[in-house]
Amino acid sequence: MSEFIFHLAFPIENIPDTKKFYVDGMGCTVGRETANSIILNLYGNQLVAHITNADLPPQTGIYPRHFGIVFPTLTDWQGLLDRATSQRLKFYQSAKHRFPGAITEHRTFFLEDPFANLLEFKYYSHREAIFGANDFTQIGDVTG
Repeated sequence: MSEFIFHLAFPIENIPDTKKFYVDGMGCTVGRETANSIILNLYGNQLVAHITNADLPPQTGIYPRHFGIVFPTLTDWQGLLDRATSQRLKFYQSAKHRFPGAITEHRTFFLEDPFANLLEFKYYSHREAIFGANDFTQIGDVTG
């Protein structure tokens, strides 16, 4: 395999609700599955959901923890936004167009899975802003 694949493990409370959100809702495919874990393919990246008995309290905001995808095209981003809307997934933050006209201009929305994990999906108008645009010091929203 010549390309790199991102891997992320995260907590869940049960497999059926995980499948309903990630497979039925977002369109992920299932890899291996046990009674305690499930591997999901999210746009070619490996998500591994592990059941935990620990309390999973909801976050009080998008920071410090969330994960997601930066899409290569606006059409791809819009496709997931449309799917999430039609599947009635829970939006933590609705779609936004941030920093219009700036090198860091991007579209974003956040979903919340049934276990309070937050997922962000972005499309940057200028690809160089994904890792570059070092003259711009703002990262994310101002927090208090």
